[in-house]
Amino acid sequence: MPANDTLNAVAQSRRQGTPGEVLAAFLKLGLTSFGGPIAHLGYFREEFVARRGWIDDRGYADLVALCQFLPGPASSQVGFALGLQRAGPAGALAAWLGFTLPSALLLMLFALGAGAFSGPLGIGVLHGLKLVAVAIVAQAVCGMARTLCPDRSRQTIALAAVLMAVLIGGATGQLGAILLGGLAGLWLCRDTAGAPGEALHFPVSRQAGIIALALFFILIFGLPLAVMLFPAQGLAVIDAFYRAGALVFGGGHVVLPLLEAEVVRPGWVTPDAFLAGYGAAQAVPGPLFTFAGYLGMLLEPGPNGIAGATLALFAIFLPGFLLLVGALPFWNTLRARSGVRAPMAGANAAVVGILGAALYDPLWTSSVGSPRDFALALTCFVALMSWKFPPSLVVLIAAAGGAILEVSSMS
Repeated sequence: MPANDTLNAVAQSRRQGTPGEVLAAFLKLGLTSFGGPIAHLGYFREEFVARRGWIDDRGYADLVALCQFLPGPASSQVGFALGLQRAGPAGALAAWLGFTLPSALLLMLFALGAGAFSGPLGIGVLHGLKLVAVAIVAQAVCGMARTLCPDRSRQTIALAAVLMAVLIGGATGQLGAILLGGLAGLWLCRDTAGAPGEALHFPVSRQAGIIALALFFILIFGLPLAVMLFPAQGLAVIDAFYRAGALVFGGGHVVLPLLEAEVVRPGWVTPDAFLAGYGAAQAVPGPLFTFAGYLGMLLEPGPNGIAGATLALFAIFLPGFLLLVGALPFWNTLRARSGVRAPMAGANAAVVGILGAALYDPLWTSSVGSPRDFALALTCFVALMSWKFPPSLVVLIAAAGGAILEVSSMS
């Protein structure tokens, strides 16, 4: 067989597969992928590059670069794209379901049982989950700052974002910080944004990409207008979670302040329930965005329960997937332009500032109320950063520590 025919056959084998095959592969990862989005990308490479050969290293690196550039849950976007490449739209849906459902179902079950956490032990466990959220977000801020704010210009943008998020507050302050970060990046990050990587080739037509981008913008601007004209709570829920999913730059932890602004400040979910669920989300495998399923179960007023969780999960993942499909046909051209890379560098630096502001309020202010709280949160932080304990183990330590602190305070 000629060399070109051999290469074509290999490429064809990488593109062809069944939705069932994709579902089985991603369900295994959804049950075992602990450690956050960076760890997920490592699991994906081992499974789909090294073991299954669905894509080569160069193609995988290009795909990861694209998903890290876009807003949304990077690891879920990579999985969605791999499923799309392997088995078409049905494969993309299978990849998302397999990777997402295990953690979503676990968090939904936690929401059903959260009300049973009463008495000193239960209260202490919930408080420990709130304290571990402080440690995990502090770890995320440190890691993101090293990557996204390595120089004075981007550190200044991050500081400005902190000030804006603190002084203005809410979704307005966060969105304004990201927009101003992008504008500042045009001026300050022209020489530091980095060079583009290798070319990315993906079988999505320009027409499909344009339709996906158009739908993304129609929804992000049309949903708030629809809520104003037709004030139904279900529509408001879709709008809130869609907006949160559309503005997440730089990693899943950034969804924390966005969701807090959307569901806690209007009174849909109590602050304690929000932080306890965020802590529990660190103990399950899969994407952090499944925290939306927990919140959807608890929304007041409804829809809540299974219906609320389904709406929240669909709405928070949808914008990232629309942007991915929309960007695939145009990515090679866009990322070669410094006029795009520079504002993205500034926006990513602003994201670090937003997450830093969230570390103080609501996390620190509502969780750390005593020296013992501080000691437990600091222990969890050191366990993550220095001892390299897995997040699931640190969550268990925090839950046990919170229960011990609560019981000892009663004696």
